[in-house]
Amino acid sequence: MANYRTYSDSELYNLIQHGDNQAFAEIYQRYSPVLYRHAYQKLRNKEDARDLIQELFVHLWDKRAGLMLTTSLSSYLYASVRNRILNLFAHQQVREKYLTSLSEFNEIDRITPDHQVRERELREQIERAVNSLPSKMRAIFILSRVEHLTQKEIAERLEISDQTVNKQVKNALRILRSKLGNFLFALFF
Repeated sequence: MANYRTYSDSELYNLIQHGDNQAFAEIYQRYSPVLYRHAYQKLRNKEDARDLIQELFVHLWDKRAGLMLTTSLSSYLYASVRNRILNLFAHQQVREKYLTSLSEFNEIDRITPDHQVRERELREQIERAVNSLPSKMRAIFILSRVEHLTQKEIAERLEISDQTVNKQVKNALRILRSKLGNFLFALFF
């Protein structure tokens, strides 16, 4: 039985390429502890470091037949760990941006219904105030402020004088101002 501890990295890698499990186990024993420490120093998370090293060795085994090393095995393994750490950091940044945008979206989503409720209540309050006006005054006010007709057009339509229209609109505005308050009145009229 061969003593794999005496084999060089390149000899072990050649054996791995041909499916030798014991050669792979020897490479794992040689490099996993030092690669783990290296990954842990960068990540400061034991589980992430352990997962990263496991994934690296699974990848090495899965790609053994087609993987051609242009450097030493140790250089390849360290570079792979470095690249996987960088990928993990990039993934974490994307994840954090996504969670931040999701949080902002949820905040907007919570504000919108509240805003819609207040807007609906405000519209109802204005509608009640307009509906409480005397019928002739209400009709003139709606033609003026909702249908945007001029005083002359309203006078012609209702067959009344321009002065009556002017007086009715002024009276309606005064009544609404008192019912809605100056602030709300200024927003809408």
